[in-house]
Amino acid sequence: MAQEDGELDSLVRKRIRALRVAQGWSLEELATRANLSQSSLSRIENGQRRLALDQLVTLARALDTSLDQLVETAADDIITSPMIDSVRGLMRWPMKNEPGTTVMRQRMTEPPPENPARMRAHPGREWLVVLSGTATLMLGNRRFRIETNQAAEFPTMLPHAIGAAGGPCEVLGIFDRDARRGHQRENGDHDAQDTRE
Repeated sequence: MAQEDGELDSLVRKRIRALRVAQGWSLEELATRANLSQSSLSRIENGQRRLALDQLVTLARALDTSLDQLVETAADDIITSPMIDSVRGLMRWPMKNEPGTTVMRQRMTEPPPENPARMRAHPGREWLVVLSGTATLMLGNRRFRIETNQAAEFPTMLPHAIGAAGGPCEVLGIFDRDARRGHQRENGDHDAQDTRE
């Protein structure tokens, strides 16, 4: 157990330093943001000072992360296989660290509906990227053409629909909990959702 505690201690110290460096901050800048002395922060990063919970909370806040993320241990389940809905042509991956958030991949062949009454609106946010082909995003009374490698992020309270433009396309979408629930209710299906809105 002591060995595991020592490994976690070392991991947390490395994360603090890595997050500070990634922000481009000096020891002095992070110490100021965390209301610590520069020498205290240096000793924390170098393992010469005990890690105190109150300091970890302050450092997590200053580094714009959570205490959970700062102290989490490496997970064994790094690789996740998708759940496949072959009827709809969907692949879905739940995101472990963001409960309720889902990543989905879908091949689309049909254009979005022209009839505004068939557009959906529901709470939440969606993000998507076109992996291949071209997609059309209908958002309210606006139409957007999304090419391969382009992404779109939008609030789902606006009536919206997405489909293929001029041939099949493949889309990867990320749905927060509210957006996912909105799709499930509209589809009457609690196990899969259709990104072809």
